[in-house]
Amino acid sequence: MRQDEPPRHTILTWADIEALIDRLLPQMTGVFDALVLVTRGGIVPGGMIAEALDIKHILTAAVEFPSGNAPALLAWPTFLQFPDEALVRNKRILIVDDVWTHGRHIMTVRGRLEASGARPEMAVLHYKPGKSLFPHHRPTYFAETTNSYIVYPWEMERGKKATRAFAPTPA
Repeated sequence: MRQDEPPRHTILTWADIEALIDRLLPQMTGVFDALVLVTRGGIVPGGMIAEALDIKHILTAAVEFPSGNAPALLAWPTFLQFPDEALVRNKRILIVDDVWTHGRHIMTVRGRLEASGARPEMAVLHYKPGKSLFPHHRPTYFAETTNSYIVYPWEMERGKKATRAFAPTPA
């Protein structure tokens, strides 16, 4: 894709998500002590992974960055929610998000978990290496690389930024 081209949109179905999860699972070996979902994008894929891998300890991390572009991309985050250090210390933790675009959210969660003494690994459905702010890092596990703007099925026809991808079928 050329720089002056608008980004392509890829609209996924639930079957697409199941196929992406099926590509991720064989990459993950061993036992994770807990899973940290990065809100909001990691909630659905993280739940599916936790169920498939029988991970019982599910935690959440909510990280907020100032909105905007360029300088704001490097701004310091606010942690709205984060697991207590005692829950992650000396544990193998799987961090899950839906997409790694710039990598800010998942790398911030990873850094804080490492500072708490955890051994984190990162999993996403989609990895966008061309937009990453972390050229020397990448997710431990990812199902697909892309440059597309991804619309996940849980984002469709909801909220203020609704996306109507499909016309309703007659009953």
